[in-house]
Amino acid sequence: MDLILPKDYKPTLTVRDTEAAIVFIRENFQAILSDMLNLQRMSAPMFVERATGLNDNLNGVERPVAFDMKDMPEQTIEVVHSLAKWKRMALKKYGFGMHEGLYTNMNAIRRDEDLDNVHSIYVDQWDWEKIIKKEERTEKTLKETVEKIFSAIKEIEKAVTKHYPGSTYRLPDKITFVTTQELEDRWPNLTPDEREDRIAKKEKAVFLMKIGDKLNRSGKPHDGRAPDYDDWSLNGDILFWYEPLEKKLEISSMGIRVSEESLREQLKKAHCEDRAKLPFHKMLLNGELPYTIGGGIGQSRLCMLLLGKAHIGEVQASVWPEEMIEKCAQHDIELL
Repeated sequence: MDLILPKDYKPTLTVRDTEAAIVFIRENFQAILSDMLNLQRMSAPMFVERATGLNDNLNGVERPVAFDMKDMPEQTIEVVHSLAKWKRMALKKYGFGMHEGLYTNMNAIRRDEDLDNVHSIYVDQWDWEKIIKKEERTEKTLKETVEKIFSAIKEIEKAVTKHYPGSTYRLPDKITFVTTQELEDRWPNLTPDEREDRIAKKEKAVFLMKIGDKLNRSGKPHDGRAPDYDDWSLNGDILFWYEPLEKKLEISSMGIRVSEESLREQLKKAHCEDRAKLPFHKMLLNGELPYTIGGGIGQSRLCMLLLGKAHIGEVQASVWPEEMIEKCAQHDIELL
């Protein structure tokens, strides 16, 4: 069990005040984000049919929670890992126009997650997606969108500070852009996770770009990314250096989505060319889906970051091993 127990940790808010702060953050941040990116709130599924190919395969090894249902016994239903592909289909289905987008409250179960201070089997995030022109599939578009999301986070930070003075963790004023290859070139002997910690500690807020393809030195990806939603050359993670845990904290994974060309290329690299036969992939390869940019922003992680919490279980109700619950309690970390 990988658990960090900060020395002399004392929560500044009671459980009830924390719950009120969570409501405040969630309601206000989604309003700020939707204004910044021109997004409309939409309903989204908690589960999808396996045969559609809409579920997120993550790194390709995580097992989705699956079940069948009485009225469709021949179909396997999967609880979503994320809504990366569903959102792109929804933009087409619901008639969204150029530079319009949607966001939704996504709830997922990731049964194979390794539990620690920031990882839970329950995932709650704002999933968002926006239509762009094909010629806007550029690094410039990606960086401009990241800056808007960072501005939204800074805006909610100010609001939380006003309502909960003394209980808000101070965030940096700017975000730095760096690629995974630059990190490997700078620290070739460190692991990818150690490189992320190193750059986050140095810059305080980082957008780490180009995740999924093989790096030059190691010949391995910095981190796993499914080949059929993000374009590996136009994606990245928003990372903050988080002093309470002395580690980086990832708040968002996002990117410009695959085109027909990059989907074919990435499916081949990932040895997943059989996915091209699935309904979603067929539509994309036939040019029937809009070009988009999108991602997810962790709801509980944002609350944890802004409120200076030591464990994600202080801002979300989930299931934890008894040993973790007991150790946290001994260090004034009360898990919901």
